[in-house]
Amino acid sequence: MNNVVREEHVVLPDELATQALASRLAAELRAPATVYLMGDLGVGKTTFTRYFLRARGITGPVKSPTYTLLEPYELDDGMVYHFDLYRINDPWELELAGFAELFDEVSLRLVEWPERGADWLPPADLELRFSGAESAREVALRWFERVAP
Repeated sequence: MNNVVREEHVVLPDELATQALASRLAAELRAPATVYLMGDLGVGKTTFTRYFLRARGITGPVKSPTYTLLEPYELDDGMVYHFDLYRINDPWELELAGFAELFDEVSLRLVEWPERGADWLPPADLELRFSGAESAREVALRWFERVAP
């Protein structure tokens, strides 16, 4: 079970604001952590992830894992896994794909469409809920503290 320890609401009037938020969180977050990226299609989840990874030192291509479900990135301080679960029909597909071992105690995971992973995914350490249109995007952030059941 997770308890909310901090909440924040950020307005993202342009792409530079998205980049600034991603850079700030890239500096704050360390593994192990699971980050849920939530919101409708086209609200900026993958753009946020691209800027997050750039801020963590990734210089090569940052692809959306919409069809592959997963893109791994190796950093000096460990692995970052970017999941896009949009095309998942059943959470069991994640188990069949062998993803369980990626939710370890040494990696950082960014998960788009976590609701499609249902109870298979571990609880989030940070949740970003994107909303709005291109000219008026917003994101609600919730940090969680894990509590033993």
